[in-house]
Amino acid sequence: MKTRHFLLALLASATLLATGQAAAQQQRPIRLVVPYAAGGPIDVTARMLAERAKDTLGPIIIDNRPGAGGNIGADIVAKAAPDGLTIGIAATATHAVNPWLYSKIPFNAATDFAPITQMVRVPNVLVMNAETAQRLKINTVADLIRYAKANPAKLNYGSGGNGSAGHLAGELFKKQAGIFALHIPYNGGNPAQLALLSGQVDFNFDNLATAAPNIRSGKLKAIAVTTLQRSSAMPELPPVADTLKGFSIDTWWGLVAPAGTPHDVVMRLNQAFVAALNAPETKTRFATLLAEPVPSSPEQFGAFMKSELSKYEAVVKATGARVD
Repeated sequence: MKTRHFLLALLASATLLATGQAAAQQQRPIRLVVPYAAGGPIDVTARMLAERAKDTLGPIIIDNRPGAGGNIGADIVAKAAPDGLTIGIAATATHAVNPWLYSKIPFNAATDFAPITQMVRVPNVLVMNAETAQRLKINTVADLIRYAKANPAKLNYGSGGNGSAGHLAGELFKKQAGIFALHIPYNGGNPAQLALLSGQVDFNFDNLATAAPNIRSGKLKAIAVTTLQRSSAMPELPPVADTLKGFSIDTWWGLVAPAGTPHDVVMRLNQAFVAALNAPETKTRFATLLAEPVPSSPEQFGAFMKSELSKYEAVVKATGARVD
């Protein structure tokens, strides 16, 4: 009898110890590295999602590590322990553009990360100065292409700088449309938009969230979105792909862990964040940023990032843009 009681007490102690260890592990916070400064769209959506997922995953601490176009923060994630306690943001720049834009990069975008889920897609939009569009009688993508072909070397477009999303979108558009337009780089997206508003440039590819106020006020003429499908934020706008088949160049970001993170840990993170992305409250809050949630499986996000990396290799090389 004493032996039986002793064994039961020992079993109970072991159970309590295991439960305590599990609870302690659960209480260890997850660090979510955002490779950009606080306050931007990527940071804001990361904080929204962390707040939503904390009931399932426990505390999630946002760690902003901006610099080198996002490479510093991405590298921190790549070199972290693969235990699920350090995860980070993978974005168009860090995982599709920078590997071709920078002559040296401290991580391998294709092999150093374990995909968790895509978070959002933010459409870019082809916009013109409203007065310019009216004067040139341009209302559609086809109109713009026809004018460019009939008036070679008369159009120009602005962007936030060499290698920026607007620059790459413009070069892809020129290549697929078979037209020429002079690229004028500015020191950031805001100066590029001001140049468009003042009529210094003819068209831009801008972030829809940034351009929306001037579109709604009538200062800018929105021609088309750059996603394959229409955007729920402005469903009246057709995709560029309706005219140029397959044209797709939007802004996206998602969650990744270091390569080697166990599959069951990745799946636990995936399930928690996908549930957070599917929550009606998340969709409503993301909509204020004109960001569309794109929950996905690790395999889907991995395949998507691979295709984006391949796509941007050709686009970046065509522009000749480099950051040394």
